[in-house]
Amino acid sequence: MANLIILAILIALLVIVLMQLFKKSQPSAGSNPPQDLANLKVSDARAGDVISIAGAGDDLNDLDFTSDRLTRYEASGRRWFELSGGYRERRVALRVAGDDELEVHLHNDKRSLSLEDLGLAEEDLAQMDERQNTADSFEFDDKVWLYRRSREVKAWRTGQTQSSSFYYWEFHEQGGNRLLEIRKSEAEPFAVAAYTGIAPGDVSVYRPGGLTS
Repeated sequence: MANLIILAILIALLVIVLMQLFKKSQPSAGSNPPQDLANLKVSDARAGDVISIAGAGDDLNDLDFTSDRLTRYEASGRRWFELSGGYRERRVALRVAGDDELEVHLHNDKRSLSLEDLGLAEEDLAQMDERQNTADSFEFDDKVWLYRRSREVKAWRTGQTQSSSFYYWEFHEQGGNRLLEIRKSEAEPFAVAAYTGIAPGDVSVYRPGGLTS
């Protein structure tokens, strides 16, 4: 009789353990569905992914790079992120902004630009920042560049707990798809970067490990 009681207790304990394991294996209510790694979107990209952009490379080839750095930005409630990596002995960056309507831009300019190249001075930027007027503009590269915004930005790089900050100005090419970004960090010179608009559908994202990761 005692053996039967012990056996019944052991069976009951086994059933309880199996039920707990089954519960843990089920997705909890409200949890995010598993990501389809075979169909990643550009908004899903992260550090370590391989990025391929159709026709954006040298000689109109595809531009492929492994993103070894992801930085997230926030300015006045607006958020975006940037993936960067090496391509043909230079560094390129993919900028992704927006939620429902994505704005994707690629920095692949071989030139090292300065304020002097743009024909601007620090005082010009200060005045534009004070006016916050989207009708302000300047000419560069035989194009008119329209002021879009200037803000203080906080940046978080993957793996870092502390944010950094800088001030930036953003200009868009009139009638085109390019943008110019000017950054100014404390005790650092102005940095200028040119970006070209990219259709989100032209960007493919591959994650090492594929479906098994």
